[in-house]
Order: sequence, then C-alpha cells, then structure tokens
Amino acid sequence: MEKLKGVLVVGFLRLLALLPWRAVQGLGSAIGWLMWKLPNGSRSVASTNLSKCFPELDAAAHQRLLRESLAGIGKTLTESACAWVWPAHKSLALVREVEGLEVLQQALASGKGVVGITSHLGNWEVLNHFYCAQCKPIIFYRPPKLKAVDELLAKQRVQMGNRVAPSTKEGILSVIKEVRRGGAVGIPADPEPSLSAGVFVPFCGVPTLTSKFVPGMLAGGKALGVFLHALRLADGSGYKVILEAAPEGMYSEDVGEGVAAMSAVIERYVRTYPSQYMWSMKRFKKRPDGEPKWY
Repeated sequence: MEKLKGVLVVGFLRLLALLPWRAVQGLGSAIGWLMWKLPNGSRSVASTNLSKCFPELDAAAHQRLLRESLAGIGKTLTESACAWVWPAHKSLALVREVEGLEVLQQALASGKGVVGITSHLGNWEVLNHFYCAQCKPIIFYRPPKLKAVDELLAKQRVQMGNRVAPSTKEGILSVIKEVRRGGAVGIPADPEPSLSAGVFVPFCGVPTLTSKFVPGMLAGGKALGVFLHALRLADGSGYKVILEAAPEGMYSEDVGEGVAAMSAVIERYVRTYPSQYMWSMKRFKKRPDGEPKWY
C-alpha cells in the first residue's frame, strides 16, 4: 500500500510540473482556498498558530491572514512540485531579484565553513537550487515518509552537483564534518527539535523550542552563517532571494544567546512576509513546563 501511495504521489507531482506556471500557481491558490473553506488539520493548526503569534489581530484580520497563508501554502506545494521535477535551470529562471549575494560570496571566500540558514518561508525548494548554484553545499533535510517521494527528492535536490544529508545521526555528522573542513551546508533552522536538542527562546512573542544545532556550529566564530530566503513576488512572476549575514549574537559561546539571535532574524522575516510562512507546521508542539498543549 505504501508503495502504491508513493507511485500515485510522484505521478501527481509529475503531472503538476507539466502545467504552465500561472496554472501551477492558480491550482495552488485553489488548494489553499479549499483548505480555508473546509475543516481540516492544516487550517486548525494554522489558525491556532496565528492567534497565538498575532493576538493583536481582530477576527476579520485573523481570517484574512489565515486565508492568505493557506493560499501561500497551497502555492508552495504546487510550486515545489515543479522544483522537484523540472531541471534546476528552469526553477532558477524564476529568481527575478537577488539581494545580498555579496554576503555569501564573501563568506565562501573567507576559508571558513559556511552555514546557509533558512526557514519554512517562501519557497525553500527553489532556494535550494539557487544556493547550490553558488557553491556545492550539503543540504540537510527531513526525509518524507513515502520512500518513492524521498527517492525523487534525493535525486532532484542534487542536480547542481551538491549532496544531501537526512536528519539522522549519520547525516548530522556529515554536516558537522563538512563545516569543520571549510565546506558549505544548508540547514532549515525552524523545525521543532527534541527537548535535549533545543532551548526555549522568543519567536513572535511566544516561547518556542528552537534548535541549538546552527548556533553551536557558529559559536566562537568557528564558521560563518548566512541567512537565505526565496520570497514569492507579489505579481506571481517568480521570487526574490534575500541573503544576509548572521548577527553577532549567533557567534556567542552562550547557547541561549546564540539561539535567541537566530530566532529573532527568522521572526523578522516572518513578520515581514507573514502570509508566506508555513503556519500549518506544528512549530509550537512542545510547550514549557506547566503550559497547556496547543494542538
């Protein structure tokens, strides 16, 4: 049954990738609209997250942002199908603007290891191709449950000559070794870690369990951090990639300070582009002691 599911999902992704770009986005918006109109887990989680992170919104504003966010999630799904199936150069052609590329270039020229830091904002699959076009990093990721989908992604995500590392003990070690030898890696910093692998720091006004992994690699200046995001342009024509250097606080030997500094940067992007964040992710599943569960 799992094999059949995988074949069906991969087949659906390949069909999506045959559509014209505007149809891809239109279908994504339609999926998001259905997610907003019909009761489902994604809408429930997104609504909870938005109510906690943006408590100042009235009911109408909350619903508007919820609708826009689910539309964005739908677009990310269909757009990512294209990034998974298309040749990389076709996805790269959709990057219309780039801001801060010199930050990455200077980091790569430094001789130190480079940690590319991103989050589930905008389209991280297109960003993967862009980052890998600049260098040959190891991309850290959480494998999907369906084997057929994992095999497709493992193949498509290395089109630029880079490598990938799953979020296993072996994958983590390969990422650390790559940074120590002066190579580059790419890591999404916002998935919720285990309690032992993270600390609670503020994110959108909420204590949020956040991974210590990235700040730990930067602590003391052992490597350089660069934030990267591919944001969807308002006219739907493609993306703007924004890069910026990690703030000084992320190089602190104090774990809490480093993680908080990282979270503050991600929060700034999320507050600037709130409808492009994946609010359906159970980002706040683990709560501090004594605080009730959200989901």
